[in-house]
Parts: sequence; structure tokens; C-alpha cells
Amino acid sequence: MGVLHTFITDDGGKCGVITHRSGHSDLITFSDESDDKDVTKVSLRLSEDEAHTLAELLGGTRITESLSALEQMPGLSIDWFTVDYDDHIAGQPLGDLSAKGVVGLTVVAVVRGETANPAPSGDFRVFPGDTLVVAGSPEKVAKAFAFYRSGALKHATAVAGAVDSPPGASALPRE
Repeated sequence: MGVLHTFITDDGGKCGVITHRSGHSDLITFSDESDDKDVTKVSLRLSEDEAHTLAELLGGTRITESLSALEQMPGLSIDWFTVDYDDHIAGQPLGDLSAKGVVGLTVVAVVRGETANPAPSGDFRVFPGDTLVVAGSPEKVAKAFAFYRSGALKHATAVAGAVDSPPGASALPRE
């Protein structure tokens, strides 16, 4: 019929999930045979979509904690950019910012509705309402966001027209 996964909570409660072949799941609390027979038992039937939603809600705290830990790393910024209709990137492929001189920035994912598109390629087309999740130094994240808004890169380096370089490398002027 299905597979039962159980665990005991820190306060001694017993919880389980029965995953059925049909796609639905049952979230249950129960007691051992040695427990009092009058203890209330709870069973909640979840559709496949409801089970996924619950899993995302429960797993979301771990993802948020992981992102918070990453954001504490010096020199690393993880930020979100929501694309509006009037943004330069709207309707355009993501492209390759390193080819435009912004090296050391990664588009981690593009979130569209309830779907995440991890590690999108440069030809991934971005639409209004999409959210770009990017990681890099705070300065490069700001440059990327400015480019996504306007289509222009503002160079904040001392050498006019210099290309961003990976850490430890010197900036070389453009040819």
C-alpha cells in the first residue's frame, strides 16, 4: 500500500508519514501499544500537492538557515532581483555578465512562479515577475542589478573602462 517513515520527537511524541503509491500521503501521530489506549491519535490525509507544500514549508527553514549562514561569509552577498516590465533584462536571455566584464558573479537560480530553475544557462530567457537569485561580492551584485535594470554597466574601478578581475588578479584595460 505504501511506505511508513516514523520518528520520535524530543518531547517523546511519535510522528509518521505514510507515502502511498497513489501519490497521497498520511501525516500521523500515534502511540506505542504500551501507551494508554485512550490517547488521541491523529491522521491527516494530504494530496500529492499538499504533501509537497508541507515538505517545502518544513524544509524551507533549513534552506533559510543555510542561506543566512552563507550571507555571514565576508565578501559574499546573496541577493534577489525581481524583474519588472520596464527592466532591461525583461524578455531577454540572461547572457554572460563575465563577457561584459563582471567576473565572479553567479546567477544561482531564476525563480518563476513556484518553480526554481537552478544554475540557468546564458540563453535562459527572463520575464517580468521572475526573481533572479545571485551570489558574488556586494559590489558585483550591485553592478549586476544595475545592468539588469538599465542595460548599462557602471565601472567603479580607478582605471576607466577596466574589466573586473578575479581575486588576486590585476585589472587589465579593455582593448
